[in-house]
Amino acid sequence: MSDLKFKPLEELSYEEALNELEELVKTLESGENNLQTTLQYFERGQKLASYCISLLDDAETKVEQLMKGEDESS
Repeated sequence: MSDLKFKPLEELSYEEALNELEELVKTLESGENNLQTTLQYFERGQKLASYCISLLDDAETKVEQLMKGEDESS
């Protein structure tokens, strides 16, 4: 992860965002980066985590709506 050019969040699937987050965590845990890079990775990780949570919340809402629709049609 030496390249600090990140793909826009909106272009990432949940799986891609989670994989990138996992890679960032590994990189941060290694402790081999300078302070500026560490801060950039940390900031990106925070954004990725929020994005993943948002995608999961949206999926949960959709499932709840689908389940509610099934209950009403039964």
